[in-house]
Amino acid sequence: MEIYNVIGVMSGTSMDGIDFVHCTFENKEGKWKYTVNAHETTEYDEKWRMRLSKLRTQSAYNFVRTDRYFGEYIGILINEFIKKKNLKTDLISSHGHTIFHQPENNLTTQIGDGNAISAITGIPVVANFRAIDVILGGQGAPLVGIGDELLFSEYDMCLNLGGFANISAIVGGKRIAYDICPANILLNRIAREFDLEYDEDGKIAEQGKIDYDLLAELNKIEYYKQEYPKSLGREWINQFFWNIVRESKIDKKDKMKTLVDHISGQISDNIEKLCNGNINNTKVLITGGGAHNPVLVDFIKNGSDAQIVIPDPTTIDFKEAIVFALMGVLRIQNKVNVKSSFTGATADSISGSLHGDFSKLI
Repeated sequence: MEIYNVIGVMSGTSMDGIDFVHCTFENKEGKWKYTVNAHETTEYDEKWRMRLSKLRTQSAYNFVRTDRYFGEYIGILINEFIKKKNLKTDLISSHGHTIFHQPENNLTTQIGDGNAISAITGIPVVANFRAIDVILGGQGAPLVGIGDELLFSEYDMCLNLGGFANISAIVGGKRIAYDICPANILLNRIAREFDLEYDEDGKIAEQGKIDYDLLAELNKIEYYKQEYPKSLGREWINQFFWNIVRESKIDKKDKMKTLVDHISGQISDNIEKLCNGNINNTKVLITGGGAHNPVLVDFIKNGSDAQIVIPDPTTIDFKEAIVFALMGVLRIQNKVNVKSSFTGATADSISGSLHGDFSKLI
């Protein structure tokens, strides 16, 4: 079978909701093409947001129970999505939601039990994409490089502005990928101090001014001196980053503006480093929730001479879900879907655990 109808499921570190995208993938003469047939985002209510954010401190029993319940929740939402959009679906490919990400400790964990999703929907599921790479000594992130290589190869670099800003690019003839810095996870925290979920259109940042003392402290963080491959998690922010922001006595609007400048500055510096001296001819695709923030995007544009490309809204918001859908297809075809050049693992891997009946697909 070379045509697959797949639902990709993604829940990111910014915890704004679960993305669902239904894609048809077709492999023609070794080149993958995709069509997005339907998509939607289910926002988390406060109960789920608190449950996910606090789970890392809960008991083992609560962890296992939440893993199962979250899988059932995803399955119920998928059934509603399929019924509402009248979708034919061969496969579900679910990233789940990351609770622990500590590659330095050989650990990464995503919840959303694939068995529960398959049992609720009656559809085979691929899940748990990051674990094998970490066991092989990799960062387990970012994984979207395989989609950038197979679906978005017309761009020199692909930048995702999600909870974290990550980038992939061709360096030395091979594609590399890594996390640059935290992004929306920071801006959303400040927005919640204004009783908002996020800074719509960058309006809060627009009213603030840059505090260069805070900016200098943030730019000195050790992570930025490390070479790729490297990745970030929520634990890292709490341990190394947020205390610097919290201890600053400046106005909240100024914190927002300073964080925008910090994020855009780190991004611009990394684009410059990766372009091999050819910045004017470098095309950078920007996706993720941060691509809707005109202040952040303008700061990135002003800091770099690269050609910044903002795609259609569907690609902006659902690119990660599209890529994880493709990763599920590659998994059932027993093809590499995580490359060591992205993560620093000792070997490429065929990543993802299988749940349900795959007899008609494999």
